[in-house]
Amino acid sequence: MHLTLLVGPVVPVPVPQPVLDALTRVEVNAPDEGAGAFTLQFTLSVQSPLHTLFLLSGGGVVPLLRVIVVVTVNGMPQVLIDGVVTRTEVVPGADQRHTTLQVTGDDLTAVMTKLEFSGLPGLPYPAMPAEAIVALLLAKYAFLGIVPLVIPSIAIDVPIPTNRIPTQQGSDLEYIRLLAERVGYVFYLDPGPLPGMSTAYWGPKIKVGVPQPALNADMDAASNVDELSFSYDGNARQLPVVYIQNEQTKVPLPLPIPDIGPLNPPLGLIDPPPQQFRPLPETAKYSPQRALLLGMAEAAKSADTVTGRGSLDVVRYGRVLKPRQLVGVRGVGPAFDGLHYVTQVRHTIRRGEYRQSFQLSRKGLVSTVPLVPS
Repeated sequence: MHLTLLVGPVVPVPVPQPVLDALTRVEVNAPDEGAGAFTLQFTLSVQSPLHTLFLLSGGGVVPLLRVIVVVTVNGMPQVLIDGVVTRTEVVPGADQRHTTLQVTGDDLTAVMTKLEFSGLPGLPYPAMPAEAIVALLLAKYAFLGIVPLVIPSIAIDVPIPTNRIPTQQGSDLEYIRLLAERVGYVFYLDPGPLPGMSTAYWGPKIKVGVPQPALNADMDAASNVDELSFSYDGNARQLPVVYIQNEQTKVPLPLPIPDIGPLNPPLGLIDPPPQQFRPLPETAKYSPQRALLLGMAEAAKSADTVTGRGSLDVVRYGRVLKPRQLVGVRGVGPAFDGLHYVTQVRHTIRRGEYRQSFQLSRKGLVSTVPLVPS
């Protein structure tokens, strides 16, 4: 396993070997929806110039100090995070001549919160659907290597200017996430595949695709996880109901919205139907397209009934476990074996050690596939 650290304003460069030698711990948190975050710990001499550089950035004097962490496992490089420094802290070390410098930061979504546009004139988006607004907002961050990937929603809502003109509320990040929430989508930055590049994804959660190598528990020599446990909550699901109003009769028509779609298939065979209905009466005053989008957004929030968590040694697993993808599970029993969706991964790297803790989820018990690929 090889670690590469790049630091610099706007365009980061590899740090010299003495700085890499002083790096004692790296933590990277990668959730499936929210912003990624990182923490770096250095043991440096009290006279090191790195103290000044990182402290100036953490205090806001240097507005954009970029950090990229890349690991190479079995010859395959993987960008763990591409972010900016938000805070630095110096704590006493083991002796009087050395201190521990802790640097924390978020992914590049932190840059999208720097400016607040609410209340300023000239920022309406007439006759633009949410997809076009998001693409326009993301275009201004191309200088950071951010490439937008915007998936159109099923029912595109183009507002008529005489009825409604969308206006930006809050920062770019807040407004993009608000637009995603209205249609049941997610927004996140996926770092890579090359250092300095990130994909800004605005679309539905995708729970299909080729699964990652299986996580094996209690399988003797084939075991590749240290801990793995699951829980089941059959009462977690709710069925939202929207109301479509007939313009002639003014009679609202209730319409239940299922939480299963082509990109969100059930990964378990046995799952009870939703135990509760969630009426959305305010949808009667919206257009049918907008009411349908609000119902889909609420359906997307329906919690998965199966959740799991565990930890592994990356060298033993043989590759880096990635979030937002499927992974197979074997050896925990017929109820929980099968495919699961990786909702969160936390990387912890020390000298000679690389570990990951992870969280999994899916709807339903018992696998939908007869054989979990290894």
